[in-house]
Amino acid sequence: MKLKAKMPAGWRLELLKYIVAALLVVLIGSVIILSQGNSPAEAFSALVVGAFGSTSAIGTTIRWATPSIITGISAVIAFKSGIWNVGIEGQMYFGAFVSAVIGYQLLMPRGVHIVVCLLAAGLSGMLFSFIPAILKLLLDVNELISTLMLNYAALLFTEYLTFKYMGFDASELADAIATPDMQPTARLSVLLPRTSASTAIFIAIGLAILVHLLYKYTVKGYELKMVGENLKFSKFGGVNYKSTFLMIFLLSGFIAGVCGGTEMMGAFGKFRPAFATNLGWDGVMIASIARNNPIAVIFISFIWGALKSGSFHMERVTSTNRLVISVLQALFVLLVAIDYEALGKWFAEQRQLRMLRRQEKEVR
Repeated sequence: MKLKAKMPAGWRLELLKYIVAALLVVLIGSVIILSQGNSPAEAFSALVVGAFGSTSAIGTTIRWATPSIITGISAVIAFKSGIWNVGIEGQMYFGAFVSAVIGYQLLMPRGVHIVVCLLAAGLSGMLFSFIPAILKLLLDVNELISTLMLNYAALLFTEYLTFKYMGFDASELADAIATPDMQPTARLSVLLPRTSASTAIFIAIGLAILVHLLYKYTVKGYELKMVGENLKFSKFGGVNYKSTFLMIFLLSGFIAGVCGGTEMMGAFGKFRPAFATNLGWDGVMIASIARNNPIAVIFISFIWGALKSGSFHMERVTSTNRLVISVLQALFVLLVAIDYEALGKWFAEQRQLRMLRRQEKEVR
């Protein structure tokens, strides 16, 4: 007699939650689009065509999926270990600026130049993440607040550095503020002709797989996870929690910096202030949806990239604003984040309390 492999009940419930959340998002999205006087069928059709309807569309989907994977992995490393690093965008800015400068200033063979730019980007993000890590360890400053505030500091400071580096004065137009074009030897190869998709996608997937292997098969990965799950237990278990905490922060910052480097070496080719349109927050949301699973981050990031790519096309060919998709993305995160099991238990408890009160009244 053959035994059929069954999916665990927990996985079935999780899958059901995602399906229900997606259906609710489509329903709410349809209502929003209808309220604007537009056709939901037309808008969603344009969304799909914009994401997968041509080589150019697929290239744009890959282009936006790439930073989503890398920032998502940066968030996973922090969140999986119980650390609230929401300063991914700031760390990414420093990585982007340094890689752009090195990509312009230095002349090296292509392979060496790319590696040097990526390492410099990662180390820059790592150094910037060192600030909130030390504030937490020495002064017990909440890392959620410090990393959040440092995002603004990073954006403004890299803009100032670009001003100084380029010799512009403050009267120049914001669009003119940029570093020189990076050397061709520092640029990543184009993946699909006449698109912004680059070989950075392989770097992104490689990082996700490495982090998955780190947490699943290594002692160090177990220690990283244990510090986040139970700090007191990790102390008694012989884990040097201070050095491990610092390592988590620095590793998360390193990967965020690498994301900035790949953006410069791939799609942009030069550093411009405010180049990242919420890429750091995209990573935070994707990590939340993926439940801190590095492999799930890859698949969700491609869906995220498709939505972003499709939303641009949808706005071009219909009268629906692409910001509707941003609202729906945030709504999907909210719906997935709800603990429906705990919510169901609460309703059940409230129902039992009401029944008990009725019985007490009847007895009286």
